[in-house]
Amino acid sequence: MLFIRKAAIGDLSDITNIIESAKIFLKSQNIDQWQNGYPNQEQARVDIAGGQCYVLICNNEVAAVGTITTDVDPSYTTIQGSWRKDSRKSYASLHRLAVSERFRGKHLAQELLSGMIMKCKELGFVDVRVDTHKQNKVMQALLVKNYFEYRGVIYKNENRSSRNAYQLLLH
Repeated sequence: MLFIRKAAIGDLSDITNIIESAKIFLKSQNIDQWQNGYPNQEQARVDIAGGQCYVLICNNEVAAVGTITTDVDPSYTTIQGSWRKDSRKSYASLHRLAVSERFRGKHLAQELLSGMIMKCKELGFVDVRVDTHKQNKVMQALLVKNYFEYRGVIYKNENRSSRNAYQLLLH
């Protein structure tokens, strides 16, 4: 059985393990994303407490994790490029998506992303945004496959590192 649900504090250990494993995977691919201590267990705890963290459950195991943020993301205020002109000021952004090492290669990133897009729609958002490292070709391909459009480059606040920005308008 496969479904997405809000994460609970009891999922924290699994979520932390997934994030730490994803950091190792990104490093092995020579992708300089998540290599500065972020995200971490404290960020996951904040995401869970805020009701923004979601987990994909596969056969009663936490198989993947992601966060839906509905506050304005300061990193998205300035973009080298442009957001779609018909987009609204209110948007949801997806962050910290990762699949458990145990479930990699089973297309569960697709299931997670689809579930999170549906949650955004249920929450009343028609504008969904996400960013990823320019070298993270796997994530970029997943986004394009799901009709996200490349919109330009944004800079993350913590260290001014650049990220490719994508947008999906739901109608």
